[in-house]
Amino acid sequence: MEPAPLSSLQEEGEPDESSSSSAFSAAAVPPRPATHHSLQKYAPLDWSAYFDEERPVAIPDTEDVFNVYMAGSEGPVVFCLHGGGYSGLSFALAANQIKGKARVVAMDLRGHGKSSTSDDLDLSIETLTNDVIAVIRTLYGDPPPAIILVGHSMGGSVAVHVAARRAIHNLHGLVVVDVVEGTAMASLIHMQKILLNRAQHFPSIEKAIEWSVKGGPLRNIDSARISIPSTLKYDESKECYTYRTPLEKTEKYWKGWYEGLSDKFLSCPVQKILLLAGTDRLDRALTIGQMQGKFQMIVVRHTGHAIQEDVPEEFASHILNFISRNKIGPNGVEIPSLIKKWQH
Repeated sequence: MEPAPLSSLQEEGEPDESSSSSAFSAAAVPPRPATHHSLQKYAPLDWSAYFDEERPVAIPDTEDVFNVYMAGSEGPVVFCLHGGGYSGLSFALAANQIKGKARVVAMDLRGHGKSSTSDDLDLSIETLTNDVIAVIRTLYGDPPPAIILVGHSMGGSVAVHVAARRAIHNLHGLVVVDVVEGTAMASLIHMQKILLNRAQHFPSIEKAIEWSVKGGPLRNIDSARISIPSTLKYDESKECYTYRTPLEKTEKYWKGWYEGLSDKFLSCPVQKILLLAGTDRLDRALTIGQMQGKFQMIVVRHTGHAIQEDVPEEFASHILNFISRNKIGPNGVEIPSLIKKWQH
């Protein structure tokens, strides 16, 4: 799974509940093997309690089939793109909060989740950008309903590149979640250390979920129970679970994802929000852009890198407030009489 920006690397791990800083207590109470009961709270949860539909989207004249999760039936489309190593189910809890006032579509990007393509290892920014545009056009035709692109981490870069291409004719908003060019580029040199500290194999899905909230990138157990199973595959030769998208496979694409991202974000001709989990991540271009009022920045406290998973209610409220403030309805910016009706 894609690492957090450098400033939050020390925050991600939480101590194992079975560990102890006291030598006496450690000796007096030897560690117990995991039991069925102790792992029950890490049992997987089904996506259907949060999304309304799972749909395969076959791209015409290709071998590519992208899996998307959909929720809601009215309002603009909040089109969500996950980070590297995550899946569309990263947005499940938030989708459940948003779908009463807007439609939510969360896509499994190439090489992730249940999507299947002719080359799952091609995670170049150009290919990922083309994939998203193709899925939107296949789902909705041209023009589509009003769309707000939401992208987390790597998905944030993809969202920015899609918006910058100006290929989606009814795009009315861009929300980038916890990724800044300067911090992302700086973290590349620490990639090997991150890989060494990352669990790679799990005897069960429950153990993978447990690790994700104790030593991994997530802090919300319920979200991990929904999203983590979709990031795993079973390795029969080793009789264990591993990640479908190994982090080392993404390293060569890192520079392409993030280099020049700040200027591209600032140039996108739509309303923009940058949601951050810390205040120390703005690079120079974004600092100047914020001072000039080119985008809104919101700092979300008490969360890790995956804001949409850790605090889904707060994340959803920011998305809905963005839609309401910019008067975005099912087909775009609405006239006042229709806005009032939509909000109620």
